Amino acid sequence: MTNAGAIGFRVVLILAGIFIVFTGINTAFGGMLTLGLQGQTAFFEVTDKHSYLVQDSHVRFLGGLWTGIGLLFILASGNVEKYQSVLMFAFALIFLGGLARFSQMQMEITFGKDIVGSLAAELVGMPVLYFWLSRTVKRPQKMFKKEA
Repeated sequence: MTNAGAIGFRVVLILAGIFIVFTGINTAFGGMLTLGLQGQTAFFEVTDKHSYLVQDSHVRFLGGLWTGIGLLFILASGNVEKYQSVLMFAFALIFLGGLARFSQMQMEITFGKDIVGSLAAELVGMPVLYFWLSRTVKRPQKMFKKEA
């Protein structure tokens, strides 16, 4: 894997991984209020501290998962052949997450300036990376063919 497309893919994977880690850390360590790495944090008032802390714990967990996906992208950039299957699965999961945004049923938010970039990365970028990876890394032929 030495052509320009493969090198470009690795660079994009590293950059995406860094961005994902950055946004993941924001919620993994900041919870629902975030660390403020992506802007203002005072956007709601807690009226039930116990329920808030339960939901905050869930958001921190999801932030940790997101951070892990970013670290996977960075790690896999060093050997995309080895990590091809897991990368393709991660791309598909992120695409599914993008589709889940529509369950909010607030299209003015989903397609608004604060979300549309993420939505485009999830619904357009992930399929592009999926197919780019499948074209960049050819799966090895099976050593033994199944007899008919």
